[in-house]
Amino acid sequence: MNPNPWPQQAQQPGAPNQGDMALFNSVFRENCPFKFVFGGATGFALGGVFGIVMSSFEFAGPQLTPQLQELSTKEQMKIMLKDMGNRSYSSAKNFAVVAAIFSSSECFIEGYRAKNDIYNGAAAGCFTGGVLAAKGGAKASAFGCAGFAAFSTAIDYWIRHSD
Repeated sequence: MNPNPWPQQAQQPGAPNQGDMALFNSVFRENCPFKFVFGGATGFALGGVFGIVMSSFEFAGPQLTPQLQELSTKEQMKIMLKDMGNRSYSSAKNFAVVAAIFSSSECFIEGYRAKNDIYNGAAAGCFTGGVLAAKGGAKASAFGCAGFAAFSTAIDYWIRHSD
């Protein structure tokens, strides 16, 4: 007698089976270089969208000098869209760096500790904040560490307890 009460579905030719999906999960989802690249790419995409949205709310934009006001609407739009693109690209690069550092450091910490808990995100946040603020000196690194660790912990706590 089959212990599974649900009928087995026939495997379609060329469709991935559960073994293939497990291999995919183990190779890619647990692979720190993959997380680094995926985190950076995702951060770049989200940063680009965030940059477009935020630059559209920016009222200053390129200063409307008398010379710019004399241009046609088409030329003014061209200048404004170029400015939005530049701001979006800048935001995308910043998000990519933050996401790549955080996701790869969290992966390495999780691998070292062999645990998946809230402390991995806190430590990765501290590392990320410290690295990003390193140019500002030790005090800036300490504040960056504390700020990113607190934010990472809050987000991780919310995600783990939102069920």
